[in-house]
Amino acid sequence: MSTEPGRAASERREPRVALVHDWLTGMRGGEKVLEVICDLYPDAPLYTLVHARGNVSEKIEGHRVRTSFVQRLPAARRHYRQFLPLFPAAVELFDLDAFDLVISTSHCAVKSVVRPGRAVHVSYCHSPMRYAWDQFGAYFGPAQVGAARSRLLRPVMAALARWDRTTAGRVDSFVANSRYVADRIRRYYNRESTVVYPPVDTAFYRPDDDARHPRSGFLAVSALVPYKRLDIAIDACRRLGTPLTIVGTGPEQARLQALAGPDVTFLGWLSNEDIRELYRQSAATLLPGVEDFGMVPVEAQACGCPVVALGDGGAAETVVDGRTGVLVVDPSIEAFADGLNRVRALAFDEMALREHALGFSRERFVTGFQAAVDDATARRTLTTPPSGRENAAVAARRTLPPQQADREDAAVAARRTQAPQPADREDAAVAARRTQAPQPADREDKQ
Repeated sequence: MSTEPGRAASERREPRVALVHDWLTGMRGGEKVLEVICDLYPDAPLYTLVHARGNVSEKIEGHRVRTSFVQRLPAARRHYRQFLPLFPAAVELFDLDAFDLVISTSHCAVKSVVRPGRAVHVSYCHSPMRYAWDQFGAYFGPAQVGAARSRLLRPVMAALARWDRTTAGRVDSFVANSRYVADRIRRYYNRESTVVYPPVDTAFYRPDDDARHPRSGFLAVSALVPYKRLDIAIDACRRLGTPLTIVGTGPEQARLQALAGPDVTFLGWLSNEDIRELYRQSAATLLPGVEDFGMVPVEAQACGCPVVALGDGGAAETVVDGRTGVLVVDPSIEAFADGLNRVRALAFDEMALREHALGFSRERFVTGFQAAVDDATARRTLTTPPSGRENAAVAARRTLPPQQADREDAAVAARRTQAPQPADREDAAVAARRTQAPQPADREDKQ
């Protein structure tokens, strides 16, 4: 009799876990979140659309990485974004039938993986797909890809947006990386979410205890993509005659280098140690675009470096105006230049900045994320699994192109040839932004 509890415990099987991430091509904010989740589930295989080996951390590389057919397409490791219309089919072909818990970290397509009926799917959402919703112009407007290609891409992105919305039901529980993203999830997917801020390595990012560096010049650490609006930072620093150092690479690099003057230095991607040293030396770190969360401002504050950021998106949740930095009222060169003048005139307490950053530590993320997973798992046990017929229908959709999936009605199918329409009754102002030049609304990386 005494052996029965031990036997029962041994027979309880741990859930089989799969991790899913959009792509593994560099270590940006999303990959830093994934790295911590990999720590929590060290034996879980990692599914991804594309894997450029050697471009992510050893901790991520140490997992069994399984890629999609996109990996085998020409030049996919560098130009994977060109295959965006194929991502829905690639995601739906992932075979996750062996797993009980699926955890996706997504800003693009992988939140729409098809899980078995018994499994729980928790999606850590960095943002609903920006380019398919409200930022089409920033990524695929005439200025970015040419007028002809932009026109061709409009119906493609419209179909992708419909697929993105329709497949949101495949997620049991959304976890948002900020209140700002939680609002976007509510707007585009009509779903509620739990907010768990991303983990910042506050043990690594800290002021230099042994030396005091004179702080001078401004710093931007960012992927060089349109919505980051680094052109505003460059123009504002030029107006003040202040040096600017930019760390990062991306498709905007050539345009930004042509715009920049001799006081702007482009360093490409650097090691974490080098970036930490720049945080310690800079007068302020700049964030001119709208971020979904933005780990860079928190890393900077953890090192005692104030932040000048647009007072929208995630920065409004991570920067305290006048105490840990300056929040700029609008995305203009004039307003940002005023913010730079203001941050230079203020005196900041390094330890106060660091104390604020500790609220976004790795430990808080782990506690919050594990609680969200446990809650989703507990709620799932109270619901009835889909019937065999429903499972068969889901499996059948794996072989369908996204425009045939989910039984879109004739009215929706007819709209495929029209320009993208915002979901969930987006107002006319949001719809109008699709055809305008890039605006820093609802920005991310990200990725």
